[in-house]
Amino acid sequence: MGGAFLAAAVLARLGSRIGLPTIPLFTLAGILLGPHTPGIVLVKDPHELEMLSALGLVLLLFYLGLEFHLDDLKEGGRKMALAGGVYLLLNVGAGLGFGFAMGWGTSEALVLAGVLGISSSAIVTKVLVDMGRIGNPETKPILGIIVVEDIFLALYLAALQPILSGADSAQAALVDGGKAFGFLLLLALAARFGTKVISRFINTKDDELLVISFLGAAVLIAGVSEWFGVADAIGAFMVGLMLGATTSGDRIRELVHPLRDAFGAIFFFSFGLSINPGDLPSVFWPVLIAVILTVVMNVGAGVAAAKIFGFGAQPAANISTTLLARGEFALILATMAAGAGLDSRLAPFIAGYVLVLAVLGPLAAGRSHWLARILPGGRAGGGGGAKDGGTGPPGDAPPAAEGTDTTDTQKSAEASVTS
Repeated sequence: MGGAFLAAAVLARLGSRIGLPTIPLFTLAGILLGPHTPGIVLVKDPHELEMLSALGLVLLLFYLGLEFHLDDLKEGGRKMALAGGVYLLLNVGAGLGFGFAMGWGTSEALVLAGVLGISSSAIVTKVLVDMGRIGNPETKPILGIIVVEDIFLALYLAALQPILSGADSAQAALVDGGKAFGFLLLLALAARFGTKVISRFINTKDDELLVISFLGAAVLIAGVSEWFGVADAIGAFMVGLMLGATTSGDRIRELVHPLRDAFGAIFFFSFGLSINPGDLPSVFWPVLIAVILTVVMNVGAGVAAAKIFGFGAQPAANISTTLLARGEFALILATMAAGAGLDSRLAPFIAGYVLVLAVLGPLAAGRSHWLARILPGGRAGGGGGAKDGGTGPPGDAPPAAEGTDTTDTQKSAEASVTS
């Protein structure tokens, strides 16, 4: 355990010096120190970390639930929903088509639809903060797309679970799906109307008791969710949704950070342990095609979102590159697929795909002005300020789009990312 933490920390420190996110580096540490790689082997059997890895997954989704608010979508209105819908249509649709084109099977294609279709909320948030773009006008649609993705994620996982569980008939699949959606609906109603009751139950001035309370609630509901055919991760997400709206929500966000980071690192490290680098060459071409497809779909979705909000080329480039990275959700699907006994090529494919885009995404976001030059309305040879990924002074924010209230946009964006 100690070696796993330290190895992940050393690689992440080295990567941070060149601006790389931690997620692919934690996974890389697992690959290098796992049973499939020559040299030091810290963990011979990945199952030894199975419970800790599951806890990391629960805490990652619990935190995403804390960050999500039902009112976020209402405030964004029709434009936010439309931009998110276009993004999902292009990327999830491309992922589904890619999955069928690979010929690995229908269940595998449905998994790949989610792998290629959903951005990494963790990396997107980190990019916005690190690039100083929280106050940019295009940050609101970026966050809106993430909100729409979160809603889709909940429904997608609930629908996928009966398929992966191997229901032996259409009727059994419908029953399993009904149970899953029923339980999910119950949790959603509790999140919407039970906030006051939950707040009184969870509220305490003692940080120790608060940690034990929210951790117990997240893990318990995650376990109960599996009884009803809902992935444990989405059960934890719904608990985060409930607790994030309580009077203790801000304190819980602060207290869960070290738990999320520590056990999340073990989740990514454990995933790396299961990857055999010798399998990666066999999926080189599928990974390359999927990466190119994702880049193309993200540029198209970014241009469409910018047009919906009346933005120009630079904001469109920022939207496209910020949402490019894939991370924790793709690895969650890989874990679910492995547990369901799907095609063995899925795990190395997803590992390679995530590693490439988790590195490429932040690097591309920092150089989004290159993309802006070739988009419709872009200036050849023009650069952006620092917030646009250019080399201008840190305080140079991009001009607001015509008809955009920059002050209101900045306030809304800052409130949405606060954690």
